[in-house]
Amino acid sequence: MLTRNEAYGLLKKNLRTENLIKHSFAVEAILQEMAKKLGEDPELWGITGLLHDLDYDFTKNEPERHSLVTIKVLDDLLPSEAINAIKAHNYQYTAQIPQTYLDKSLIAADAVSGLVIAAALVMPSKKLADVTPKTLIMKFKDKSFAAGCNRKRIELCEDMELELQMFLELSLNALKNIADTLGL
Repeated sequence: MLTRNEAYGLLKKNLRTENLIKHSFAVEAILQEMAKKLGEDPELWGITGLLHDLDYDFTKNEPERHSLVTIKVLDDLLPSEAINAIKAHNYQYTAQIPQTYLDKSLIAADAVSGLVIAAALVMPSKKLADVTPKTLIMKFKDKSFAAGCNRKRIELCEDMELELQMFLELSLNALKNIADTLGL
């Protein structure tokens, strides 16, 4: 398996958009915390989150190819559970049905990262430190807020026996821990 430094090198080599790199860091942080909560491997889950959108700069206009290019690059570098999760996070095009906790956690973390960051960006300070779990729950319930954020994907947390409120709080805290990296 790749080390975190090797994964980061691949990320920097393949992604050119700063916001997409920050999104990758956010998903990595959330997945690491989920792994700890669920008794899974934080290193594997984190690297899976870090690399899940590795091909996005190349496939953003071809969603049917998204994640398929990534898994070709990573096939011999990550365990099959990570490869399957990366493929499953784009299941509507890859037909890889999310089944494992890692599959579903990646999908939920991918979606919730956008909600948490959007909540920070509407704060007067534009800082994660000012976002509370209560604010995040209100933003989640407001379908007009971050309308592109797929709440059904976030609700997959419940498949891992994590209540929505707990998952939102876990995600918020994970991103607060890397606020400087995210510039928030």
